[in-house]
Amino acid sequence: MSLTITNLELLLVVAAVASILGRRIRIPDSVALVLAGALLTLLPYAPRIHLTKDLIFGVFLPPLVFEGALSIPWKKMERDLFPVLMLASVGVVLSMGITAAGMHWILHWQWLPAMTFGALIATTDPVAVIALFKNLGVQGRLRLLVESESLFNDVAGVVLFGLVLSMSEPGFRPNGFLGLSWQILVLGVGSVLCGFFVSWVIHLMVRRSEDRMVSNLLTFVAAFGSFTLADSFHLSGILACVVTGITIGNSRPFPGFSREGRDAMVALWETVAFLINSVIFVLIGIRISHEKFLSDGVTVLVGIAVVLLSRAGTVYSISGLFRGGKWSIPLRFQHILFWGGIRGPIALALSLGLPEGFPSKNEIVSLTFAIVAFSIVVQGLTIGPALKKLEPASGSEDLPGKREG
Repeated sequence: MSLTITNLELLLVVAAVASILGRRIRIPDSVALVLAGALLTLLPYAPRIHLTKDLIFGVFLPPLVFEGALSIPWKKMERDLFPVLMLASVGVVLSMGITAAGMHWILHWQWLPAMTFGALIATTDPVAVIALFKNLGVQGRLRLLVESESLFNDVAGVVLFGLVLSMSEPGFRPNGFLGLSWQILVLGVGSVLCGFFVSWVIHLMVRRSEDRMVSNLLTFVAAFGSFTLADSFHLSGILACVVTGITIGNSRPFPGFSREGRDAMVALWETVAFLINSVIFVLIGIRISHEKFLSDGVTVLVGIAVVLLSRAGTVYSISGLFRGGKWSIPLRFQHILFWGGIRGPIALALSLGLPEGFPSKNEIVSLTFAIVAFSIVVQGLTIGPALKKLEPASGSEDLPGKREG
């Protein structure tokens, strides 16, 4: 069933009730919404709405990525840009390798499906991570590290997934290290240029308008336009959208915006992100309730253990490279980077987008949904207590609920 207006209204009502109840019993919105989606399927005549790759990438992802990037302060992120990029590039490859090796040697999956699963599950999801950390009120360097990494590693994960998937195509010929490096360079530079180009065009258009409503509308054009432009050139729409969001979010106030107008724009985008997150997490709950991943408990348990191991190996090993230097990441931050590495809609979209006939596709999709369910519910419920346990050792700007002055 498609996402009709009636279905959307129902989802929003369910999301509103779930959010109110979730906050009363003090659980993260993402957890409450997923559980509400699963419970919704128990009702008579409950809608069965298909969560598809096109719906996630074409409708939900651009505004969510843009809103996440919009709130990142570039001057502060610049300090940690190198470790963030290391986690988002080398870390993704390392995580994929550990996951693929574990699936191959423990569960005896063939290398191609093992590597494909490793690539799509290697990245933390900005949709899930940003929603969770906003709900917990985390601020300061810790939030900046977690959210920035989730935005950038998503780009690397999608690219890596595409490269691995190309191995299954007839007549595939590896281009060698230099050829692969050139492809990645072209994709990265091209995506960044698309993001800058769209933000520049939006600036020009805003200068010709003193109307705040028009300026707000143009930011929506920026979000979807940057994603679509890059995608039309077979580049990374996510990276282009991130660049556009950071550029607009860190530029001087638009001529059409006063300081109050700019605050209103940010508040508008936060509302949009909340609405989309609400719908998408309820949809995840609906889809998860129809999966039969519990029928193979051993595979699920092994998959969860392997994915957690790959995340731990990535975070602690790469963070260790910066020990004692200006990019040093405190151990308590590393614990949160590890356990706060939530998987979400993007991993689901990639698994659902696998071509028909792909080796072990059903197993990959089912296991991906199981890990996303574990990630959102179990990690989502326990990350708050973990933050409180680390609270005495944390700097004041990184405590839950504290705001930067």
